[in-house]
Amino acid sequence: MRLHVPIRLRWSDLDAYGHVNNAEMLRLLEEARIEAFWVSHDARDAAVGASTAVIDGRPGADTITLISRQEVEYLAPVPYLRAPLDVELWIANMSGARLDVCYEVFAPPESEPRTLFARASTTIVLVDAASGRPRRITDHERAAWSPYQDEPLRFTRRT
Repeated sequence: MRLHVPIRLRWSDLDAYGHVNNAEMLRLLEEARIEAFWVSHDARDAAVGASTAVIDGRPGADTITLISRQEVEYLAPVPYLRAPLDVELWIANMSGARLDVCYEVFAPPESEPRTLFARASTTIVLVDAASGRPRRITDHERAAWSPYQDEPLRFTRRT
């Protein structure tokens, strides 16, 4: 099973060629990841995956998250679109203090044909804020994320 997170583009995401800049793609992935896995600052905001939003990202939280690795495969230029992109997320691996989040970035669901713009993977390490040391994924986190665990992403353009 995958989470579907709608992410809107901004004019500032575009580069001189009129498509989403490669560095901005990392920001779009970050927005989707935060929407899916981090507790909202405002309890009135319903996270896309409310049951998966179990990491407290607010200031003073007990846990911080660090990115230890990211890989993006760009498959097609993303033009400016008024409707939100459909970012699909799932978790490939959970072990110890680490999880691998996978993404596929698609054109808005109503677009024909349904275009896959990019696929990506991010390795996240959960860190105890007080000690600065990695901390294990809790049973609560594992239970929330397990339904969205699937096979690791296969990048197609590897040499």
